[in-house]
Amino acid sequence: MPSLETNGSNGQSAFQFYNIIDGKLRTSKDHHQVIDPRTEEPLWDAPIASTKDLDDAVEAANRAFKTWKKSTVAERQKAVHDVANVILDNLDILTEVQMKETGKSRLMSKFDVERAAWHFEYYSMYPAPPPPLSCVNLHAHQESVTLEDELQYEDDTIRIIATHAPIGVLGAISPWNFPLILSTVKIVSALATGNCCIIKPSPFTPYSLLKFCELAQPVLPPGVFQAVNGGADLGEQMTLHPGIHHISFTGTIAVGQRILRNCAGTLKKVILELAGNNACIVCDDVDLDKVVPQVTTGALFHAGQVCVASKRIYVHESLYDRFLEKLVEESKKFAVDDEESVAFGPLSNRANYERAVGIIEDCKKNGYKIVAGGEVRPTEKGFWLPPTIVAKPPEDSLIVREEQFAPIVPVLSWSSEDDVIARANLDNAGLGASVYTPDLDRAQRIARQLESGTVWINQFERPHHAGFFAGWKLSGFGGELGKQGLLHYCHTQSLQIAK
Repeated sequence: MPSLETNGSNGQSAFQFYNIIDGKLRTSKDHHQVIDPRTEEPLWDAPIASTKDLDDAVEAANRAFKTWKKSTVAERQKAVHDVANVILDNLDILTEVQMKETGKSRLMSKFDVERAAWHFEYYSMYPAPPPPLSCVNLHAHQESVTLEDELQYEDDTIRIIATHAPIGVLGAISPWNFPLILSTVKIVSALATGNCCIIKPSPFTPYSLLKFCELAQPVLPPGVFQAVNGGADLGEQMTLHPGIHHISFTGTIAVGQRILRNCAGTLKKVILELAGNNACIVCDDVDLDKVVPQVTTGALFHAGQVCVASKRIYVHESLYDRFLEKLVEESKKFAVDDEESVAFGPLSNRANYERAVGIIEDCKKNGYKIVAGGEVRPTEKGFWLPPTIVAKPPEDSLIVREEQFAPIVPVLSWSSEDDVIARANLDNAGLGASVYTPDLDRAQRIARQLESGTVWINQFERPHHAGFFAGWKLSGFGGELGKQGLLHYCHTQSLQIAK
C-alpha cells in the first residue's frame, strides 16, 4: 500500500493534481482551491483545463475509440476489473482526498471509495475476489453483466439479431455529493460498452476524481479514460463539442435542461439524473420502533445531501404524533460534531449551506413549527447544520415544494391513500420514493401509483448497482445502472438476415 505522500503508480505526490489527457499528466497556468467543509481551510491547487486541453482530450479519445471499440467483451471486463483493483490498492489515498473535499467522515468516505470499486467489479466476469472490504462484499450473488447479441425474432423467412455498438466519446459531468460513487457509474458504463470517457468533476470536489483518473492510467490504453477540471464554462463546451457523442450529467434540473438544449444541436445521446424531491409514505400499520430509524437514516444520511433521500415524509394521521416524537429523538443520534460519524457530516460547500440556511429562515419567517434543530451557528468553523424537523408546514411552502438537499425535513400527515399519492407526485419528485407498510400488497399498490423511477419498500433509499436507475418527469432523462443502464451507452443495431 503506497503512503499518503506518494502514489504507488508514478511517485507523484498524492496531494498534487493534474488534468489527465492522452494518458499523461498535464498542469495548467490556472488553478483553484476548494474549501474544506469541516474547517473552512483551503485545500490543494486544482488545475483548470483550457479549451485547448479539452480539444486535445477529445482528439485523444476519438483516436483511442478506433481501437477500443473493437476490443472484446473479455478484454474490456479485464480492464474494468483491473481498475477496481486500482481503487482498492489506493483506498487510503482516495479516502483521504475525498474526505477533505466533501466533508465526509473517514468511515463514510472509505465506504464510498469501496462502493466505487464495487461498480467496476459488477461489470466484470472475473471470479477472483479483490482484497477484503470492510463494508461491502463485492461478490455476493455476483452475476456477469454484458450486452451480448440478442435474438429479437425468427421465423421461416428471417432471423433478426440485435447488436449493441458503442456510441463513441462520453462527456461525463459529475456532482459533488458523491464524487466517486456517482462518477464511477458513468465511467464503468462507458468503458464496459466500448466507449471512451472524458470526465469533468464538480469544481466543488475535483480532487478525488483527478487522482482516481491518474491512478487508473497504467491499466488502460491512453485516451480511453481522461479527466479535465473546470467550472460551468468547461461543461458547456463539452455539451457543444462536436467530437463528444453523448453526455451523462448528474445535477440540478435547470442545468440539465440547458444541457439537453445544447446537445440537440449535434443530436448527442443524453443521460440526465436530476433533482428528486422524494416522498416517503409511512402507513398506519408500521412498527415505529423499526421504521423510524430507517426513515431517519433515509432523510439525514450525509446531511440529506443524497439525490434519493427522503425529502418529504408523509405519516398516517393515526400515528403522526408518536412518529414525530420518535423521529426527533432519533435525529439526535446524528451528531453534528462527530468526525467519525458514519452517517452525518457538514454540508459540502458554502453555496449549499447558504441555500439551506435560507430554507430554515423561510420556515421561521412564516411561523412554521420547528420541533428539532433550526439553529444556525455562524461563529463556528465549518458548514454545519443540525438535523432540523418541521411539523406540518403547508403543502405550498418552500420546504415542501423544493428539494432541500440538507438535513431539513418536513413531516406531514395523511389519511387517504389517493390523497397522499397525489401530493407525493410533484413534477420534481420523479427520482425516488419510499413506502413503509408490512402489507406488501398494499405497498406495491401504492408504489405502482407513484410517478418515480425507483420506489423502495420497507427500506431507506439507496440505489443498487443491479437495478436500473432513472428519473421521471423533471427528475431525469435516460438512466443508468443494471443491464438496462448499459443500453443507454450503446446504439442498438438490428441485423435482419434473410433465410
